[in-house]
Amino acid sequence: MQPDAYPSRVLTEPAWLQRADPVAHAPWRSDAPLTREQHEGFERHGYLVLEGLFAPDEVQALQIELYRLQNLPVELDLDTVIAEPESGAVRSIFAIHEQSPLFARLTCDARLVATAQHLLGDDVYVHQSRLNYKTGFDGKEFYWHSDFETWHVEDGMPRMRALSMSIQLADNHAVNGPLMLMPGSQNTYVACVGETPDDHYRQSLRRQEYGVPDRASLTLLAERGGITAPTGPAGSVIIFDCNTMHGSNGNITPYPRANAFIVFNAMANQLVRPYGGKPPRPDFIARRAASALRPQTGSLSQRAGVSVDLASPIS
Repeated sequence: MQPDAYPSRVLTEPAWLQRADPVAHAPWRSDAPLTREQHEGFERHGYLVLEGLFAPDEVQALQIELYRLQNLPVELDLDTVIAEPESGAVRSIFAIHEQSPLFARLTCDARLVATAQHLLGDDVYVHQSRLNYKTGFDGKEFYWHSDFETWHVEDGMPRMRALSMSIQLADNHAVNGPLMLMPGSQNTYVACVGETPDDHYRQSLRRQEYGVPDRASLTLLAERGGITAPTGPAGSVIIFDCNTMHGSNGNITPYPRANAFIVFNAMANQLVRPYGGKPPRPDFIARRAASALRPQTGSLSQRAGVSVDLASPIS
């Protein structure tokens, strides 16, 4: 097992560690799927927004499947469904690429995979996939956190060589609990306090209490880089580094927010024994053995055999 470059939940006080890994793991080149400006922006800020990456017919096909899965069809593995702590509404469904042919096709889409391969400098696989539902009036917040802190401590992800892509499946407004990010925070690892309880995932996926940064650290990170909340139409994609501090407010508006969330990890960065000393989380949360993705081109809806009626958009 590799030495622990990013220890967390082992000290009595929070600590800051400087990042020991690149943000972009390969240099920009002229045939890259991103422009030089996009590449450098990701390195500098820790995130990137690709507005309108998916066409309206593709978005509607994904929305149809999104709401079908929300109704918990019989073939869905109920262990992968996470409910809101108070209302019981569906909060997240994990392993969507293993339970839906359409979302399986999405995770292989060349527009996503090629970008992940470029930024991570390697072939990639799906570490985690899920649907996030933030229903009108009832959708609860996701508190500030670095995904890598959890993936490192609880899953055994060795290095910062992974990224997340949030594919927006509803219009992102400033008022309906959009994703918030702290630009520049990807360069600072906040080591958290508190020993991880057994089977922590059962509670943390509903409301996280361990692996949560302290308020002083969050304040300093926000003062350094500010806080941004990208908005935009459904079909846009927000890409952010595994260590970028992020979270979102609850949604008390009538306007639902939903996204497909895919984590791409470099093949050279596959999971080892969790650094926190606990048994690994289930495979539907953190895939421990997977093959490299083969990028697929073409229309998402056509390749998935989905027919949509653009005259009747889903809101």
